Formats: sequence, C-alpha cells, structure tokens
Amino acid sequence: MKRTIPLWMGLLAFAFLPALAQTTNPAPKGSTGKIHGHVINPTGAPQSGGTVTLAGFGKTAPGANLQTELESKGVFQVDANGDYAGEAAPGIYTIEYRAADSKPEQITDKFDNVKVLAGQDTLLDIDMSRKEYVDKLPADQQKQLVELKKHNTEAMKTNEVIRHINDDLKLVSQDFKDADNARATAAQALGSGASKTDIDAKEAEIKTAKFTDAETLMLKDTAAKPDSSILWAQLGQAQLGLAQLSAVDDRPAKYAQAEATYKKVLELEAASKKPNPQAQGAANAGLGEIYARTGKVPEANAAFDAAAKINPPQAATYLKNEAVIFFQTGNSVAQVAAADEAIAIDPKGQPILYYLKGQGLVQNATVDTKTGKYILPPGCAEAYQMYLQLAPAGPLATEVKGILAQAAGVKAPK
Repeated sequence: MKRTIPLWMGLLAFAFLPALAQTTNPAPKGSTGKIHGHVINPTGAPQSGGTVTLAGFGKTAPGANLQTELESKGVFQVDANGDYAGEAAPGIYTIEYRAADSKPEQITDKFDNVKVLAGQDTLLDIDMSRKEYVDKLPADQQKQLVELKKHNTEAMKTNEVIRHINDDLKLVSQDFKDADNARATAAQALGSGASKTDIDAKEAEIKTAKFTDAETLMLKDTAAKPDSSILWAQLGQAQLGLAQLSAVDDRPAKYAQAEATYKKVLELEAASKKPNPQAQGAANAGLGEIYARTGKVPEANAAFDAAAKINPPQAATYLKNEAVIFFQTGNSVAQVAAADEAIAIDPKGQPILYYLKGQGLVQNATVDTKTGKYILPPGCAEAYQMYLQLAPAGPLATEVKGILAQAAGVKAPK
C-alpha cells in the first residue's frame, strides 16, 4: 500500500525539482544585499525548520564552521517561528526551500528570478498555502489538507473561546478581591466623617456590583464551555455572594441557585478523567457555607469536612472559614468544633482560630457574684492566651486582654 506523509505533518517534500539558478557577475567584495522572509506550510501555519537556499551561490570559505559554511553557500536556517534571513552577493537567484527531513535533491518549494540588490533587503515569503502550490499536491494530500484546515479552523475557534474565558477569569478574580476589600474602599470613598450606616450601605453597593459582574461573565462562559468545573465554581462563588447581600425574603431562592451551581461542579468532577481538587474543595466549601447560613449544621459540617479531605493543602483554611461563618451566624457550639478541627491541622499558623474558639466558649461563662468577675469555662482562657502568644499585637489583642483582665483566677495579661 502506498504510504505518504504530508509536508505539514512531517517529512514529504512536494516535488523533486532540479536546482535551477542564474546569477549575475558577483559584485565587489563587501557589497552585499539581504534577504529574509517567512515560511508558511499548506495549512497556512508557520513552517518551522528546514533551510532556504539561494541556488548557485558561491563556495565554502576555508576553515568555516558549520553555520558559516551553510551561509557561505547561501543556505539559511528556518527558525521555530518559520523565519529565515541572510546576506548574499547581488544577483538573480532561484530560492529553494527544503523541509527539515528532506534529502539534498528534494526541493519542497522554489521561486525563480528573485533579485538581491546591493545594500537592500529583499522580502520573500515562501507561502505553500497558495493555490498554485496546493493544486500540484497529489489528490490524497489535497483531501488531507482540506480536513486538516477544517480541524485547524475549529481548533482556532476553540482557542479563541478559551482566550476570552481566561481573560474573564482574570476579571472575576479581581472582582472577588475588590469585594473582599469593599469595606476599606467604602470607608476611604466616604471619608472619616461617614457613619457606620453609610459605610455599610456603600460596602454592600460595591460588593453587589462586583458579584453581579462576576456572575454575568461566568454565566456567559459556562454557556460557552459547560464542561469546565472551574467556571461553575466561580459562578457559584458569585451567586453565593449575591445571596448574602439579597433581601431576607429573596435569600432562600438565591441560596438554592448557588447550591445547584456548586452541585454542578461536583457532578462534572465526578465524571472527569482528571479531577481537580481545588474545584472540588471550593464547591464543597461553598455548599458548607450555604448550609451553615441556612441552619443545616450537620450538612455544613459534612461539606466542610469533604472540602478539607479532597484538598488537604487548604484544609485549615476551609475549617477556619467554617468557624468564622458559625461565629457570624451565632452558632457557638459549631464554631468551637470547627476551630478545634482547624487548630488540629494548623496549631500555630492562624491565631484567629484561638480567638474564635475563645469567643465560642465564653458564651458559657458565668459571673462570680462576690467579685463580679467572669468564670470562664474550661479551655476558654487557654484559647485567648494562645491568641495573645501568637499575635501579641494582633487586631483583637486589646479585646482579648480586656476579657482576661475581667476573668476570675486568670493572671491579667500585660
């Protein structure tokens, strides 16, 4: 069976063409012209590798190295981008391109009557996608070329979609950062005389705008590439942010929407041949937050534990966030449990965990009727003291010192 390998996929030269060239009398020594160009294969893409030869160009200089020897023969290498360049004596040449694996007698493409003028730079692109060249290819190679061009066109469209998606992901990442910094931005925008109510309103306005922008971009991108779990995870984060900002009556529906999105992430990941722990961790943590904020404590614990298990490098962060959310929702028991889990993983890396534990435990403090001081429950003082040990000048240090100073049987911190 006849076997051919197309040029654009490998080795085959278009034809076996004789090296025809005409040159004028050489110009005086030192008087040369330049020639450069771009080599394009039949698909329209750059053709890397191979050589461009000015047929009939001179002889090798004595003692020349390989590159100099090639250039002295008028042979110029084609680089990885499909570009070539060189110098030659003025004259009229036949320009020959040989693919990287061609034999010396094989000429892949050629152009006759190319002028090189002294002191000038001649541009000659070797474009093998031109009709004249393609029409001379064997029928089977022309058919392969049609199929390959179709495939390349589809690939280019896909790459363009991916490029736009990557641009959108950068914008969404910045949106989330801006949302995280919304309160500081609001305070700066309103000035030192602004009331807490005004700052709260401005913060909510900024966050709503950022989460809405992120949601819009990710709705577009999940429609364009519905099999990407990362895009769905980002969409879920935006929807969760909007749910927290929505009116109380609207929150159940908003949380349900975010929950469905996060479950879509896990569905895609379950079917993936290359699961993404980061996407799975983010989805489970997102579900955990939804359940925590809607009073589903066992479901929240299970989801946060799943996040920690699937993505161990972020386990302490997931569990810290769980403790923070339970603190925000007023569930001190779940808050302490989550803080203890996170501390077990990262005992000294996150001082806030000890504050959260102490704050959860202090809810059960009683008052000594004789002294008026707090009687802290077991583990509470130790948690606060560990916070001060790890963050003596931390943002919560003054508050913690104040609590310990009012506690019975606890040495007042300095």
